[in-house]
Amino acid sequence: SSTLYYLFGFPPAGHILSQVFGECNVPESLRRIETFLDTKIEFHKLDLLDRPGLEKLFEQHSFYAVMHFAGLKAVGESVEQPLRYYRVNLTGTINLLEVMQAYRVHNLVFSSSATVYGDPQHLPIDEQHPAGGCTNPYGKTKFFIEEMIRDQCKAEKDWNAVLLRYFNPIGAHISGQIGEDPQGIPNNLLPYVAQVAVGRRKLLNVFGNDYDTVDGTGVRDYIHVVDLAKGHIAALRKLKDNCGCKVYNLGTGTGYSVLQMVNAMEKVSGKEIPYKIAPRRNGDIASCYADPRLAETELGWKASFGLERMCEDLWRWQSQNPTGFSNRTEQ
Repeated sequence: SSTLYYLFGFPPAGHILSQVFGECNVPESLRRIETFLDTKIEFHKLDLLDRPGLEKLFEQHSFYAVMHFAGLKAVGESVEQPLRYYRVNLTGTINLLEVMQAYRVHNLVFSSSATVYGDPQHLPIDEQHPAGGCTNPYGKTKFFIEEMIRDQCKAEKDWNAVLLRYFNPIGAHISGQIGEDPQGIPNNLLPYVAQVAVGRRKLLNVFGNDYDTVDGTGVRDYIHVVDLAKGHIAALRKLKDNCGCKVYNLGTGTGYSVLQMVNAMEKVSGKEIPYKIAPRRNGDIASCYADPRLAETELGWKASFGLERMCEDLWRWQSQNPTGFSNRTEQ
């Protein structure tokens, strides 16, 4: 939602992390991270649509850079609720950029998406592939935000930004204590598959089996969330070079179909994952996978975890935390 973003401060600011997220109290996810790190993490609740609250936060702290993850992010939902996606994602970002400008915080890492490429003209997709031909409002919001940031970096030369085009993050921390905890029905494939495997969902809907792919189901590039996190650290280092505005794909370069992912999760979980074929979803495409070589060349970053490790870590998280971070009953 629009209430999720991270602000990083480095010396002399002295603030390790200020997270703006959900509950009034520190969420269980942060409590577990505090335990791992044996430290306290400063936490604030704030919605990016709350401009006065955002200004107050910047008045209270001195930030070196912002890592901007906030936004609504479900492709299918964006097709059904486009105005909500434009209001939250675009207005929230404009507020953030204007407040950053006012308080002279000119370093930014933005969570973008491979959806900006639309239906690929060629595979694998490198950063030179045309962007903007998006097939859904979610992808359009990411592309529009990229353009806002790019224009701001052109207008004010002391701005630096790294736009990270994610492919499909999955997996969890190896401890099994930190992982993805969707609220309500998951909008992404792997959390849904994991919930079927653990018994929270009866079966998986596979949206379309008539695509031009190896088995007719959609093909995507899945990346371990820990590799993704390391990509952000590399991006922060890049900002120190006064890099201007840079764009990088974060992916593995390998695509897997929906049914291949189901089979991989069945293998690591030892559970049968029943599924049924459903109609295609509006806004979906057949195949999408990255050419990640530019990130390796310029950021020194490369994905290190393969499909089996991604699924093992996801299953460890889901099996140890069948209802996520809470003991709530199913919606």
